[in-house]
Amino acid sequence: MFKDRTEAGTILAEKLKALHLSNVCLLAIPRGGVVVAAPIAVTLNIVINLLVTRKIGHPSNEEVAIGAVMPDGSAIFDQRIIHNIGIPDDKLKGMIRQGYTEIVRRQRHYTGSTAMPDMNGKVALLVDDGIATGYTIRAAIQWLKTLNPAKIIVAVPIAPPDVVAELSPEVDKFICPVQPDAFSAVGAYYNDFSEIKDQEVMQLLQMK
Repeated sequence: MFKDRTEAGTILAEKLKALHLSNVCLLAIPRGGVVVAAPIAVTLNIVINLLVTRKIGHPSNEEVAIGAVMPDGSAIFDQRIIHNIGIPDDKLKGMIRQGYTEIVRRQRHYTGSTAMPDMNGKVALLVDDGIATGYTIRAAIQWLKTLNPAKIIVAVPIAPPDVVAELSPEVDKFICPVQPDAFSAVGAYYNDFSEIKDQEVMQLLQMK
């Protein structure tokens, strides 16, 4: 159990410090991932960049992810679920467009730009406040691979062990200190999992 996202980030920061990384580009998934990334940025003396992806929810339950949209507008889906519930192609394309529109809006809102940092030859360090289904992180990993980073490292405080096992082969290192077998929800492992305000995100992004 973590006290809050800041404590979780501090724990991750110590684990990352031991790796003696260089040429790192820190990419946080908003909003919670930005708060987790703040102690990491201080410890490694780097700035926080955003990586905005967008979960696509099940038509009958938006909380259940069936896919995710990447920053370039491409998407990944659980093809089994798509087939079983019979989502028409035009509706699926509409969901992707809607997700991409929101990605662009959030990127501009938080940073004033849609430009992404140059990842070529750098260590991409991807941070979030936790993983449930893994679609958001999976989308981010796939997109990052197109940018030719030297390495991809994922650092999250909490995730189900089966998701960690599935995603670990896709990256160079996967750091996740808490992997409960009886996983319920990310927020269940924080004493304070309160909503992050946009203003807090923007202040942390300006941190040097």
